[in-house]
Amino acid sequence: MLLKKRIPLSYVVGKIKTELALVILYAIGFELIHHLADATSVNIPIAVPAILGTIISLLLAFKSNQAYDRWWEARIVWGAIVNDSRTLMRQVIAFYKDDSSDEAHLFRERFAKRQAAWCYALAQSLRGKDAVKPIKTLLSAEEYKFVKDFDHIPNALLMLHAKDLKKALAENHLNPYQQVEIDGTLTKLCDAMGKCERIKNTVFPTTYTLYLRFTLCLFIILLPFGLKDYLGYLQIPVVAMIGAACFLIEKMALHLQDPFENRPTDTPMITISNTIEKNLMQMVKATRDGFEADTDIVIKKLDTSEEGYFVL
Repeated sequence: MLLKKRIPLSYVVGKIKTELALVILYAIGFELIHHLADATSVNIPIAVPAILGTIISLLLAFKSNQAYDRWWEARIVWGAIVNDSRTLMRQVIAFYKDDSSDEAHLFRERFAKRQAAWCYALAQSLRGKDAVKPIKTLLSAEEYKFVKDFDHIPNALLMLHAKDLKKALAENHLNPYQQVEIDGTLTKLCDAMGKCERIKNTVFPTTYTLYLRFTLCLFIILLPFGLKDYLGYLQIPVVAMIGAACFLIEKMALHLQDPFENRPTDTPMITISNTIEKNLMQMVKATRDGFEADTDIVIKKLDTSEEGYFVL
């Protein structure tokens, strides 16, 4: 993602290179016909393209606003995923009984890796890519065998979360109230997944895009007629710049309305998933290291008390 970097001008111009080339060719062709053929009989007042320009500005503003709302909602949802993932791991660490056992540490580590895998799988599925291969190293052989046959990989991973919670409850590592709290966090994650899929699968009305493109092309066609008496040859760069600005705004809205691709302006889902994985694994490591440190302190205290007892 290039969210914090300057986007190259070549990338920006490349998005409208076809439209810009056609506008320049049309403006040059219009000027040549106007002077060589002396086509002075066709005269369209500047007010006509001005009115069309006003209509286009309203249409572009509405589309850009709607597209930005979709982009911002996607970013909010992924921000919630970060918070809920951390909350989930904190609850698992705090609630799971028998901290001293290797089983407890393995349970936490398995939960952390599976939650990181869920984030990666959701990102890949939203981009229409293979969601199984990138998460293979984060899952055990049994877990990988379970999820690979599912069409919806993130949902299968949530099912594995639920199975582990059910088993922990049956073995009295969690009480019913703690299980309900953790399950509530899983519900929030499932809700965030549904919101992402709604944004991804809800297509912006095609007719609106079609009508906007038609009005924009009509505006570009009529614009040289209104500028030829005022600018002469200078109408070529003016028409090109106005056309480029309009097409760039339209293209920007088109990109923002689908924020889950891998474009510079899209939500950096893989980067966010990397951050989540690092945070969760650090929480697990800190818990294990903290327990080992506490154990060493207890042993030292016992040794000290035993030495004192023999002195007395």
